[in-house]
Amino acid sequence: MNKTTSKSVARKASSLMRNKSTSKKVKSVAASALSQVEKKKTKGS
Repeated sequence: MNKTTSKSVARKASSLMRNKSTSKKVKSVAASALSQVEKKKTKGS
């Protein structure tokens, strides 16, 4: 079973990544969450 990040969590993680005052540890966790977002399938894939 693959685990993926929900859209709402991905939005929050993205917001944290863009915030300059977010600590490196928090950004690391946010990046981990974003790396688990399911990629959209494109035509021909």
